[in-house]
Amino acid sequence: MKKKQNRTLNSVAHSESFFRENPFFKVFLREIDRMSGSTIYLFTTLIGPLISFVILLSIFAEGVPRNLPVGIVDLDNTVLSRKIAMWIDATPEAEIAMHFPNQEEAYQQMAEGKLEAIVVIPDGTEKNIMKGNSEKISVFINNTNILKGGYLQKGIYKSLATLSGGIKLQFAMKSGLPERQAKAKVQPVRLQQHILFNPFGNYSYFLLTALLPLMVVVFTLLSNVFAVGTEVREGTGPDWLEHANGSIIVGLAGKLLPYTILLTVDAVVMNVVLFMRMGTPLQGSFAFIMLGEIMMIVTYQLLAVLLISVTANLRLGLSLASAYAMMALTFSGLTFPQFAMPAIARGFSYLFPFTQWVKIFISQAIRGEAIVHALIPMAIFVLFILVSVSSLPRLKKVLRTEKYWGKV
Repeated sequence: MKKKQNRTLNSVAHSESFFRENPFFKVFLREIDRMSGSTIYLFTTLIGPLISFVILLSIFAEGVPRNLPVGIVDLDNTVLSRKIAMWIDATPEAEIAMHFPNQEEAYQQMAEGKLEAIVVIPDGTEKNIMKGNSEKISVFINNTNILKGGYLQKGIYKSLATLSGGIKLQFAMKSGLPERQAKAKVQPVRLQQHILFNPFGNYSYFLLTALLPLMVVVFTLLSNVFAVGTEVREGTGPDWLEHANGSIIVGLAGKLLPYTILLTVDAVVMNVVLFMRMGTPLQGSFAFIMLGEIMMIVTYQLLAVLLISVTANLRLGLSLASAYAMMALTFSGLTFPQFAMPAIARGFSYLFPFTQWVKIFISQAIRGEAIVHALIPMAIFVLFILVSVSSLPRLKKVLRTEKYWGKV
């Protein structure tokens, strides 16, 4: 019995000795100790990303813009004009917020930002329509915000087209045509739409699937630039390398792993938000999406190392990291398609790993394509990693050279 207890104690002692003496775990435990001594690390790896998730979710909670304010200038003041206003108000995109006796007052309210559109119903509208004549109804839309302008244009046009079709149908049936023939005459060609992806026009599916990962990218870059940059600023690089037995690869692996774990937790929370809270479609492989997220995190971690290796300056590294992270959305091809960009901008978009993440997510989550279609973006992640790893000799030199220490 005593021999068995001794073997157990020896095994535990051997394990503890291994963790204390193994260079990788020595660096890992050293970094955990550094993180526990500062709230900056906790904020940039866990609290900050989660707060950004909550803020973005609250902004896009509705999914699509609803009840945008519209003004009505009813110069006809008849049953038909009131019905037109009622139909516009019934659309989910528009809400009749004000009625005006003339156009000048309506324009003034739009100039003050209180209206997004003005509908002008001219005098004699009902009279002309009852005579079988066409009548023009003017719609003025504030298109400074393309999203709101597009939604309003679609909603108002749909309501007026439906009302117009109903009036034509009544005239056709009064002329003696059966209902079926009257419908065919009113709409001889019918459009049968099949929206394959995001059929509800949900804006949160469109933007949050990029903005939430972008927050992970931003905090990945900032936290890792700060973690490596403080070693240069404080002159603790030699101590870091000593814990790693002089190996920059072992030192970097042990140092970055805690951040990888915490940022992966952020990615898991993000997936819960996207697929369970928001109901974002998941048509493909979740495992491959998760693998893509981990690869994206590791890629941006090593890009943070590259920034510090090149600049050898914490403040400059943080500034460049912020700019580089935020430019990623612009060139990702999500808000403006890559194929429509000028050649130079299209080429520039490949300088951002986030572009590849967007392709992987759309391929697997939205379209449900075969995994083979997402392999090229994954391979580009590897290319970024290899480029970043090539800067490690430079980083080792910076950590050991006193002239770089103490720089803000």
